Amino acid sequence: MLEHALILERLKRASDGGLLDKGQELLAPTVTISLHIKSLSHNPKYQAFEKDLDNILLATERLTDLVKDSFAINHLQAQLQNKEIHSTIQHDLSTTLIAITGYSELIQEELEAENDTDGCEILEHVLQLSQKVLSLIKDLDYLAEISAATSSGKSAAELIQRERRQTDIETKNAIDASLHAMMPALKKQSVHLEEAKLLVVDDKESNRDFLSRRLVKQGFIVDLAENGKMAMNMLLSRHYDLILLDIIMPELNGYQVLAKLKKDEKLKHIPVIMISALDEIDSVVKCLEMGAEDYLQKPFKQIILTTKITASLERNWLRAREKAHNEKLEQEQKKTETLLLNILPASIAERLKNGESPIADSFDDVTVLFADIVDFADMSAHMSPEKLVEKLNTIFLTFDMLADLHGLEKIKTIGDAYMLVGGMPVPSANHVNSVARMALDMQESIHHMNAVDGGHISMRIGIHTGAVVAAVIGKHKFSYDLWGDAVVIASRMESHGAPDQIQISDAVYQRIKDNFQFEERGPIEIKGKGKMLTYFLKDRRGH
Repeated sequence: MLEHALILERLKRASDGGLLDKGQELLAPTVTISLHIKSLSHNPKYQAFEKDLDNILLATERLTDLVKDSFAINHLQAQLQNKEIHSTIQHDLSTTLIAITGYSELIQEELEAENDTDGCEILEHVLQLSQKVLSLIKDLDYLAEISAATSSGKSAAELIQRERRQTDIETKNAIDASLHAMMPALKKQSVHLEEAKLLVVDDKESNRDFLSRRLVKQGFIVDLAENGKMAMNMLLSRHYDLILLDIIMPELNGYQVLAKLKKDEKLKHIPVIMISALDEIDSVVKCLEMGAEDYLQKPFKQIILTTKITASLERNWLRAREKAHNEKLEQEQKKTETLLLNILPASIAERLKNGESPIADSFDDVTVLFADIVDFADMSAHMSPEKLVEKLNTIFLTFDMLADLHGLEKIKTIGDAYMLVGGMPVPSANHVNSVARMALDMQESIHHMNAVDGGHISMRIGIHTGAVVAAVIGKHKFSYDLWGDAVVIASRMESHGAPDQIQISDAVYQRIKDNFQFEERGPIEIKGKGKMLTYFLKDRRGH
């Protein structure tokens, strides 16, 4: 931060010199720049640079005219007391100076490659004078503050506060300068950024010209837009990796274009570096708050320009890579979850993902169904493996869809056997009726398949209701299984049943007898359980 004494000295110098003298100070280096460029222009040795030299001369003439008009004694005080007019003066002077600096640097680089020391020295002096003019233009801020303070009664303390804000800009410039040392490392890390496509948006033709030439020389692909409206049209039809956006433009200014970009879902990810001839901390803050990636003040040094572009592209590439990586992880997670849901009930899979282990529950009232294809061994002996798998897959996929429809939980398939349960893991008051309806639909689906393909598949189905224990088994290959009398008896209902029949226990019959039609089979011997009264479930009541 500047010392208090230095601030007061600057204020005194501005006051003593006067605004009118400042205009004369601006003219002196401008005239010298013009003389230097004319000396090069009249030398046949530099004929190849005729167009660029002419552009510099036009810029010096424009700068001279602007200084004379802006610092005319009859307009000077009113202009500099008006902040908006004052900013316009600064912008116009700085913009004209940008052309002088930009083209001079381009020519100097070419002469350095040719080892033309004489021409390089002249252009180096031109650049030094340009820097002096830029410094004088920045000093206009202090002169305007003094004038405004005098008319409004502001204290020197308030002006010092303004100076402190200015030091924020100077600190930022110091940080920019430190990027110079980082450039080699950035280039080394950014091989993937070669041939990045940039859009330069600036209403000044000279700015677009030398800026695009610099960027192309750095290996970038560059498109140009002369105003904000044109830029938006190009952005909607073409892909760009980065945008260099001037702030002060007709039709749509840089702020308006930036706002539109950040509201557009397809464009908001493109990094934007704002460029301006004005070095105002408020402008910098506003751009960054609106979502700009960075801010560059014109005229900018080549090393700062390249470093900031490279750093912005690098950050955007890393963000894109991180996003792609996260999306891939999300896709893999969804695949894992889908596979897990194919093995486990949704509520059990969620508990497992949350780290619960072991998972074991008891249920006092559930209904278990077993289904098995009759004479499957004989059928498989007369079918190719491909046909057999295709047939089983068709049958079991149909059963899976029916289970979802009835709100039941498939437990597993073993060979040609299919097992499901109702009333768990989420309890249900109507699970016995749901399993009965499921069994009838399974039977009907097999009949339909036979009618379509001329097959002769029949199934035995068994149902029992009672208590079970359920748990997840395994650490790497999970399975969800049931144990208990309800499982054993349901299995016996199927294995001791008859082809194309749904055999149920008396416990099931007592729960659903009012809703379905039955055929009493009578007591049968059940292995391990003795004689049990059973029924064949035939249809829904009313059918």
